[in-house]
Amino acid sequence: RTFTGKRSRIKKELMKKIIYYVVTSLDGFIAGKNDDIILFATGGKGVEKYLADLQDFKTVIMGRRTYEFGYQYGLQPGKLAYPNMEHFIFSNALKIDNLAETVHIEKMSIDRIKEIKQAASTDIYLCGGGEFAGWLLDNGLIDQMKIKLNPIILGNGIPLFGNSSTRAKWNLIKTESFEEGLKILTYEIES
Repeated sequence: RTFTGKRSRIKKELMKKIIYYVVTSLDGFIAGKNDDIILFATGGKGVEKYLADLQDFKTVIMGRRTYEFGYQYGLQPGKLAYPNMEHFIFSNALKIDNLAETVHIEKMSIDRIKEIKQAASTDIYLCGGGEFAGWLLDNGLIDQMKIKLNPIILGNGIPLFGNSSTRAKWNLIKTESFEEGLKILTYEIES
């Protein structure tokens, strides 16, 4: 029995993590009303750290709204938002004719998320989120959160986990503070 437990723990340690690396306000919104992000930090050491961390990922998963949010910043439909990553966009409605070779549109499927996780060569970047992150949380598929906590209050907008009502306890394992007031807080799910 001990051997089996040890083997499953080692297997879990070898499996890549889905990391929800996301910006949030003090009141828990990843964007304000009408997707407004103007108050979030756009420069400084904290943002530089986040951009450097993104280089460690080779796979990104996101929902349709997050992918389409990039259009207002010059992202062309079907193209890569992150040049170093293979993209998996989860949507039952999104249709794009000309997809880049490493951009895939996937139906909302827990089994497909698990397949991607098992095949990943690095941890997986869960980009953006709200509703998609809430769906993953509801299904126990977020292994770690890296919260870029901005010292702002938005009052309303897109909640960190959309409409999810899942309860979970997380352990703070690392805190990084930056002079612009930004903090990067790393949490792992309590097992």
